[in-house]
Amino acid sequence: MMQAKKYRRQYFMPPKACMEWTKKEYIDKPPIWCSVDLRDGNQALVIPMSLEQKIDFFKLLVKIGFKEIEVGFPAASETEYRFLRALIEQDLIPEDVTIQVLTQAREHIIRKTFEAVKGAPKAIVHVYNSTSLAQREQVFKKSKEEILQIAVDGAALLKKLADETEGNFLFEYSPESFTGTEPEYALEVCNAVLEVWKPTADKKAIINLPVTVEHSLPHVYASQIEYMCQNLKYRENVVVSLHPHNDRGCGVADSELGLLAGADRIEGTLFGNGERTGNVDIVTLAMNMYAQGIDPGLDFSDMPKICESYESYTGMKIDERSPYSGALVFAAFSGSHQDAIAKGMYYREEQKDDCWTVPYLPIDPTDIGRNYDADVIRINSQSGKGGVGYILETKFGLHLPPKMREAMGYVAKGVSDYTHQELHPDEIFALFKKKFENVVEPYSIQEVHFQQKDGITTQVTSSFNGKTVTTEAVGNGRLDAVSNALKKAYELQYTLVTYQEHALEQSSSSKAIAYVGIQKPDGTLSWGAGVDPDIIRASIDALITAINNR
Repeated sequence: MMQAKKYRRQYFMPPKACMEWTKKEYIDKPPIWCSVDLRDGNQALVIPMSLEQKIDFFKLLVKIGFKEIEVGFPAASETEYRFLRALIEQDLIPEDVTIQVLTQAREHIIRKTFEAVKGAPKAIVHVYNSTSLAQREQVFKKSKEEILQIAVDGAALLKKLADETEGNFLFEYSPESFTGTEPEYALEVCNAVLEVWKPTADKKAIINLPVTVEHSLPHVYASQIEYMCQNLKYRENVVVSLHPHNDRGCGVADSELGLLAGADRIEGTLFGNGERTGNVDIVTLAMNMYAQGIDPGLDFSDMPKICESYESYTGMKIDERSPYSGALVFAAFSGSHQDAIAKGMYYREEQKDDCWTVPYLPIDPTDIGRNYDADVIRINSQSGKGGVGYILETKFGLHLPPKMREAMGYVAKGVSDYTHQELHPDEIFALFKKKFENVVEPYSIQEVHFQQKDGITTQVTSSFNGKTVTTEAVGNGRLDAVSNALKKAYELQYTLVTYQEHALEQSSSSKAIAYVGIQKPDGTLSWGAGVDPDIIRASIDALITAINNR
């Protein structure tokens, strides 16, 4: 039995109300992005990446547009140390990219870190120690004063070694487990660190406020961030950074509200990889901004390739429903959704509207390398006329009459329901041809001749159940005359209610397609299509198919 009473809230609200962020409607500019895929993401893998994989991943992150990349914890393992040295010695770091390394606030680890980062063109040295009530009491068994001194000593050693080491260094401090720390105490520790570094406009410091473990609703974190932003010393020379994890599934919301609350920077990973439930998903966060008309400064225009590379490097799988990146995130199986999407696409074309407002699609899938045929309209037993009609039109150039689209939708649904399978576009087209195009049994027509007499007079040679007859009839047009001849020959009862035609290609030798709908005495409709270079022949084939489908 579950026992909710054993849990209590482990977060702390600021000592005063900090809710100015609630007055902001949206994020109006992108943050500074820092990828921690190669450190936080890598340490969470069952099998961490090899040196070669890390180099390839680093190049991918640079291509996407990250200007700050945390490359590892070089004092933690030989592979991490060698990777950092390879980046520096092989001159793999672009001029506009700053690497970042992580170290605990412990002297021997800090010294090893500076050995590893020596010669880096630009590097952020990120030092941390845990400040939360739970960690102080249970893990370190130290007082607030002792924990604060660890942070100050670490900050001082960073400053000293930076002066003694070849390279160009910036500093970052994290009160690890910030969300479980009393805000007043977190502020005291961070300000003590800043007093050591005394950041300037030319050499800013980063104060990173991590959601090491999610304890609260996102608005609590936003209030904590606003409190820190309002009270940090040297604020104009401090970059306030966020590093949210996803234990409550709110990593993106924490980040977005934290940015509204005044933060300047985000640390996260592609697709949210990281310890436990992962880090904040930078893909989702950046694409959320993109969907609101804000350029995030990161290039996800070839999302399928990025996904493929990520899965190759990490051995992880991107969930099919992962926002923006999952294989099914643009897929519409529901008939009503498909109909709305199709109509939205038509509307956009007709109106020549540059603004994207298509129902059910928050962004244009083609912006990130996806396509409508394979990714959007997907046909199964839940689908309807809109989706089937859209596929036949956009992929195969067939403009079915509305009621015929409905009939074709029912045919496709029935097959999918029976087979328990999704139908792909080629299968839908083949199904249309089998059911509605040039069906010649049990009725068929061998010859048709026309004369301009009493309107249009025709002689039709047709067959039914092996018996061939020639029948003459008159009509107000060629198709009407042929229809009257067939009614006369076989005592058929129906009304010709729909006729449409169009070219299948734009060329002098192209075939035409005709659609015919007939109504039986009981009111039901029957449909046929005919394809032929001669539009008259195409319309006659469509009529006989409709009769055969009665």
